[in-house]
Amino acid sequence: MSEHSNTSAFSIDKSVQIHPSAVVDSHAEIGQGVIIGPGVYVGPDVKIGSQTTIGANAVLDGKLIIGSKNRIFPGACLGLEPQDLKYRGASTKVVIGDKNTIRECVTINRATNEGEETKIGNGNLLMAYCHLGHNCLLGNGIVMSNAIQVAGHVVIEDRAVIGGCLGIHQFVHIGQLAMVGGMTRVDRDVPPFCLVEGHPGRMRGLNRVGLRRNGLENKKGGELRQLQEIWTFLFRSENVLAKGLDLARQQNLMPSSKNLCDFLEASIQKGRRGPMPINISAN
Repeated sequence: MSEHSNTSAFSIDKSVQIHPSAVVDSHAEIGQGVIIGPGVYVGPDVKIGSQTTIGANAVLDGKLIIGSKNRIFPGACLGLEPQDLKYRGASTKVVIGDKNTIRECVTINRATNEGEETKIGNGNLLMAYCHLGHNCLLGNGIVMSNAIQVAGHVVIEDRAVIGGCLGIHQFVHIGQLAMVGGMTRVDRDVPPFCLVEGHPGRMRGLNRVGLRRNGLENKKGGELRQLQEIWTFLFRSENVLAKGLDLARQQNLMPSSKNLCDFLEASIQKGRRGPMPINISAN
């Protein structure tokens, strides 16, 4: 039995469809109902969950775990070595959850150091030509538009929306339900629930459209109203941010306002030059 084979050469579930021109290593684990298109390469350490489809000429290699019901489009390259000069061949991996859509020519690199991983959650949309560098962590329900270049160690939380044709600096943290406008230079942390755009990037206010779409406006107790008040207090008052956070903590904070304060405090403490600055003309 050859190391690199197609369905005619090794045992595989009958529900799996593998194009004759695809190369699937005999050690790869292929779940039920998987469809593998023409010209695809699947390496020996790859695991593909059930009902996942792989488009033409995609390359899946390295220690790569893909969940169920993902759609991977032509030309995607997942699980290859990190583009990191510090990489010395360590055993690292990429882990991808369920129901993600990974469009044409997306690249996702595995982590750098032994035992580390690049990880993506569930239900995300990565549009064409996005790149995720080593050690990135993505949550769930994220939308990334075309040609977003994400450096190493970036964290993007649930339901963030990232506009197209932009770069995200290494170690940046983007909070949940944040909105980043297209062509923004993202070189600092983006707080949750905030709208950021510009070159260099600046905070413009709350992501009110995204917050409404996700039901925050309908929550009891005026949670969206308090979040707006806390945001204004932190960024539009005469207090420096650290002092404003201390004063905000004296209030009975609802979950979204507490999340915002927690994020800002962590951003300051980690020495990342603090969060994205505000545009002085923001409302």
